[in-house]
Amino acid sequence: MMQTGIFTAYFPYSLEETAKVIRGHGFNTVQLDMHFKDMDLSAGNITKDKCIRIRETFRDHNLPISCISGYTNIIHPDKSERAKRNGLLKEIIANAQHLGSPYVISETGTFDTESDWVHHPKNKTEEGWDDCRAVIRELAQHAYDHGAMFLLETYVNNVVGSVEETLRMFAEVDHPGLGLLMDPTNYFEAHNIDKMDETLNYVFDALSDKIKIGHAKDVKRSGDDKAEKHADIGDDTAHESHTFRGVGEIELPAPGLGELNYDLYLKRLAQKHPNIPMIIEHLEEADVPRAKKFLDGKLRANGL
Repeated sequence: MMQTGIFTAYFPYSLEETAKVIRGHGFNTVQLDMHFKDMDLSAGNITKDKCIRIRETFRDHNLPISCISGYTNIIHPDKSERAKRNGLLKEIIANAQHLGSPYVISETGTFDTESDWVHHPKNKTEEGWDDCRAVIRELAQHAYDHGAMFLLETYVNNVVGSVEETLRMFAEVDHPGLGLLMDPTNYFEAHNIDKMDETLNYVFDALSDKIKIGHAKDVKRSGDDKAEKHADIGDDTAHESHTFRGVGEIELPAPGLGELNYDLYLKRLAQKHPNIPMIIEHLEEADVPRAKKFLDGKLRANGL
């Protein structure tokens, strides 16, 4: 059966309290975010001992870590900023083996300087592609060298933003250190959101064999609000990757609050990955019980 999990960052507490609260909601796995109120996990401060403490704390609460967040703009156009961001990502990757999961995840980035999710014209040029490919190849090799795997997460406004671009990147970086995080909502734009089932089937027909972890959020048209959308999740220190809710024509709310055909999504995912962790995201803590009930209900209804 599929496992229902959640990002740890939606619970802004100490390490022990975070694990306790998540287990109290009935989850049995997590995607680990590298920040807790009582730990310094900034660049240069991630140690083997801290990672083992994190891993064992979640294990003590019967919450194995299934994957690790490394989200950043890996192709930030400012070279010094890129080096800073990717340096921390590489630290996380190098310590993944001590955290209990080989999988470290990030989207592929944008050449926009103000946002990690806004489209930039260079994203769809060969120059931009070559730059991004070189970074991904380096991250895949770094992961492989440290017994880990870098998981690419496709997102429409980034360099790798479509099924075709995802296939191309895997063809050009054919490496055992590279895998795919599956979030089907990230493939939807104004031109295909009304072709829900056709798009979902296309995504899974093309990419099923590359998937390692699944995400659970939702997708819908954004209405009149075309700006970049962020939610207040009750934590002033929250990373933007956890407050982001979409930009332009598309909004990305919590699971069960949009138009994603969850029955088809889960059935297609289970065909090749019947025991995959499903990680809930894009919500605030107060909405966790509803979102978990929704996802668990869909899994039960589909025998998964």
